[in-house]
Amino acid sequence: MQTFANLLTIDKSEKTPLFLQISTAISDNIRRGVILAGAQLPGTRALAESLGIHRKTVVAAYEELLAQGWIETKASSGTFVSNKLPEMKPVLLQKKPARTTGAGPKAGFPFHNDPLLRRPIIKGSNLLAFNDGFPDVRLAPWDALSRAFRTVLRQGYRKNLLFYSDLFGEPSLRAAMAAYLRETRGLPVTEENILITRGSTMGLYLTSNLVLRPGDVVIVGEISYGSANLIFQKTGAKLMKVPVDERGLDVNAIAEICKKNPVRLIYVTPHHHYPTTVTMPAERRIGLLQLAQAYNFCILEDDYDYDFHYDCNPVLPLAGADAGGHVVYTGSLCKAISPALRIGYIVAPADLIESMGQLRRIIDRQGDQLMEAAVAVLFKEGELRRHLKKAQKTYHRRRDLFCEMLKSELSHVVEFAKPTGGMAVWAKFDKAVSLPMLAVKARDKGLLISDGTGYDPNLNATRLGFASVNEEEMERGMGILKGVI
Repeated sequence: MQTFANLLTIDKSEKTPLFLQISTAISDNIRRGVILAGAQLPGTRALAESLGIHRKTVVAAYEELLAQGWIETKASSGTFVSNKLPEMKPVLLQKKPARTTGAGPKAGFPFHNDPLLRRPIIKGSNLLAFNDGFPDVRLAPWDALSRAFRTVLRQGYRKNLLFYSDLFGEPSLRAAMAAYLRETRGLPVTEENILITRGSTMGLYLTSNLVLRPGDVVIVGEISYGSANLIFQKTGAKLMKVPVDERGLDVNAIAEICKKNPVRLIYVTPHHHYPTTVTMPAERRIGLLQLAQAYNFCILEDDYDYDFHYDCNPVLPLAGADAGGHVVYTGSLCKAISPALRIGYIVAPADLIESMGQLRRIIDRQGDQLMEAAVAVLFKEGELRRHLKKAQKTYHRRRDLFCEMLKSELSHVVEFAKPTGGMAVWAKFDKAVSLPMLAVKARDKGLLISDGTGYDPNLNATRLGFASVNEEEMERGMGILKGVI
């Protein structure tokens, strides 16, 4: 027992709760192959005594590991490391009509008008909406951001904030972001590993243009983020699709493709798969990382809504368990605060970040330096953390209420699973209900919903966002849906 306890390093002076320290230590040892699949774990009472802590703390740690898929319980036998995990091996960490003047309606020269780029554009509206999954901008800390912006604007001349700046983003925000990601996501990063972008889409674009060449194979889900697919296709890459089930991308299908094709990149949203919201469990995450090591491909991890989770602590990003420099991690503050706040980030090995900065300068010399500095102030003063804590509680309540309404009012035509986090429900409509027609009828009544054609028209499914509507708006919107159905 003492031998097992020696594997767990805990520090009661740290801010991280003890149960999370224990669960993280155990999962790290499983990942490194120190604790093997199928191994029995000590009883909670015995381990608590060995560590000198309360038994409830160990119980909470085991519950966390169970929720994340690392362990399983067997009646009358005890607690064991999940046998579903892959084999672990220790790894080292290292003629045109005449016109007079003006531009006119048509160009007088040929240009490439790519039909691939003709996609619907999401824009803001004052209409009631169960949208794709956006935040409630009414909750954002606008007063605090306004004060911070005025502060940095007054100091701009002295701090050179009003001139050309770093290619990689405002240094104060890079530092704040590195600290935030270390604490909340367990990413062992410094400022050199971070590039500040204008949203996560820029991160996908920069990564793709540096990693991919025409003909390269990119693996995506059969149902995936359309904008990401578009970016990959614009590089000339070949998309190969794998099934998506209730546990995310099928890693076995990925392995089969790797045996037959030189895969260059895999795009994944493991925390909440887009658009279905399902979470990729531990064994698939490990399997994907092992494939990256074996076949030397890039994993592009898009963690678009990590900050909002409700039923348990979030599974840590793939980037935190990457021992070979194979993961590029992207995210943004657009979901946390507002889509209008175009601040995102890329986390990657320092040499790749350097190249990304050089590429970024020819399309966008730098970001909004003043806004980036103001957001850094929000981090420093704790305003952003307070906002996220408040928003998470609000969105948690809204998720529960929204799912209750869907079940009570529309269960006869809508199938869904309650999401563990994020801002939207993946809703599959009965085939008797034409989703495109439903969207038109709902709009006529004052409610905006996606018609599902942007995902997969054959599924007759769409994302119904709950975060941006309050209780009264939710009831009104659900009434409209029920009425038109």
